[in-house]
Amino acid sequence: MISLHRSCFLNNSGISGSSSLFSYKLNKLPPASVKATALGPNSDTNASVLIENNNAFKEITQDGTSSAADVDINLTVAGGDREVYYDDAATEDQLVTPWSVSVASGYSLLRDPHHNKGLAFTEKERDAHYLRGLLPPTVISQDLQVKKMMYSIRKYKVPLQKYMAMMDLQETNERLFYKLLIDNVEELLPVVYTPTVGEACQKYGSIFRRPQGLFISLKEKGNIHEVLRNWPQKDIQVIVVTDGERILGLGDLGCQGMGIPIGKLSLYTALGGVCPSACLPVTIDVGTNNEQMLNDEFYIGLRRRRATGLEYAELMDEFMTAVKQNYGEKVLIQFEDFANHNAFDLLAKYGTTHLVFNDDIQGTASVVLAGLVAALKVVGGTLADHRFLFLGAGEAGTGIAELIALEISKQTNMPLEEARKKISLVDSKGLIVKSRIDSLQHFKKPWAHDHEPIKKLVDAVNGTKPTVLIGTSGVGRTFTKEVVEAMAALNDRPIIFSLSNPTSQSECTAEEAYTWSKGRAIFASGSPFDPVEYEGRVFVPGQANNAYIFPGFGLGLIMSGAIRVHDDMLLEAAEALAAQVTQENFDKGLIYPPFKNIRQISANIAANVAAKAYELGLATRQPRPKDLVKYAESCMYNPAYRSYR
Repeated sequence: MISLHRSCFLNNSGISGSSSLFSYKLNKLPPASVKATALGPNSDTNASVLIENNNAFKEITQDGTSSAADVDINLTVAGGDREVYYDDAATEDQLVTPWSVSVASGYSLLRDPHHNKGLAFTEKERDAHYLRGLLPPTVISQDLQVKKMMYSIRKYKVPLQKYMAMMDLQETNERLFYKLLIDNVEELLPVVYTPTVGEACQKYGSIFRRPQGLFISLKEKGNIHEVLRNWPQKDIQVIVVTDGERILGLGDLGCQGMGIPIGKLSLYTALGGVCPSACLPVTIDVGTNNEQMLNDEFYIGLRRRRATGLEYAELMDEFMTAVKQNYGEKVLIQFEDFANHNAFDLLAKYGTTHLVFNDDIQGTASVVLAGLVAALKVVGGTLADHRFLFLGAGEAGTGIAELIALEISKQTNMPLEEARKKISLVDSKGLIVKSRIDSLQHFKKPWAHDHEPIKKLVDAVNGTKPTVLIGTSGVGRTFTKEVVEAMAALNDRPIIFSLSNPTSQSECTAEEAYTWSKGRAIFASGSPFDPVEYEGRVFVPGQANNAYIFPGFGLGLIMSGAIRVHDDMLLEAAEALAAQVTQENFDKGLIYPPFKNIRQISANIAANVAAKAYELGLATRQPRPKDLVKYAESCMYNPAYRSYR
């Protein structure tokens, strides 16, 4: 006889509901059946429980009837080839079936991150859900729990320790994790995402404890549809997927890039209000070319060189097809940290058939465009009045450049090809010019202009005379003193964006930009920098963090039921973000609004994106809400604890 406390009714993804105590007797006769007897005070309560037997789920109702043929399960452990269901009674040479019935009462409730409230369970809830004796007698509020957790986290001096503490909290008390992150977003954002997440990915094999997403490797080829069904949540709205080949500025980290989808989706919930149960992190493991990873005994991925060509394409195609089959047309798939050669191809291939978004290309472009639009209020003029020089011509660089050109074209009715001529890019071989066009990758060719070849960045600055310098190279300290001084000599207020992540890969620091430009630079970075004091004035550097854009952008797509992403939606998101920079922010040197207002920022971005989706005929959720901002706010996940029966 197996006895258990039951606090919930079964649905198709778990158990939730009221409370009673059940006992189950398992007997073995072919075919299978399970009998249930109510023992608790609520024995008249209607209930059903699923028990897995021989790879089939049987629904058992309180009166003992079964929706399938009866089965008799014997709990004997004496010899033979019978399966053993009670592993404590099994001998070492016998096979054990790892089955369980999930409940949300007693000890298991405290181990359920979706429902656990820790010491915040009320006296009534402790009685109703068999928690007496399992918790200390004190009852505290969620706000006090937040205060206590922040006190603990601040004691850690090493960022990775703070990251691990936050991940442990997410896996034990989900609502407290998001409450903590929302209430302390400016302090904790660098902990759960860049720059700390980069180190977490590098060391993911040694800090890995429990899976927080799906790992789909070449071993699963041909069975990805079934693998997706292994994920316990079925109503998925957002998937963030990586293949780990280009993690931030750290290169190929293989399977250990899983930290990126987990971190991004944490921000989708905390900043954009997307329900955590609707989020699915995925890593596609096709191997790694990183020898250090392959030789690391703690590496958790496939120990082989990366698959390429047809083998890679077939796996990705099976994944994309399976996602649509499992979750429908409106699930958002965000590509994250794919290498250039795959990122552009995947976006082009699936952009017309799926709801896809590449944050490295499109999200970065939108947040940088927002910063530029805001900066124009300081330096004056329109985008078309400025010249732009990029160091880095990969996903981020070309994505930003293209969105700037689209915005210039939109504002001036200038042909897109003409707008592109205001933008120059420098890659590892120097300035991209027409004489190099035969050797250029396809995504660089639109930026090959008539100009003599130039190798050095400082010479490109002096040769093209930009008003805006943007770094997306992934190579640290490439904006040297000579380069910044050249920008300052050309412009009264040079705009310098050093966007590479993590902090160690930033093209220059905030202090270097302000000092070398004698306090005249308008500066923003990808990773956070502390305020800088120069000649008695305090400068607050802006952070061109994609977290300003993608949570609200995704929420806008979800709440409108959009089926495709359009470039005009990215322009709308950028303009919505720029519009929220106040004069008070400008007075402090900021070109982005404070992160403490990020949920309101996301709601406004979501409303603009949804409005554009309706305008373009890409929205399926009808009728259109009258007030899209209020509707966005109403859709947002609230991490406050719920009261239990």
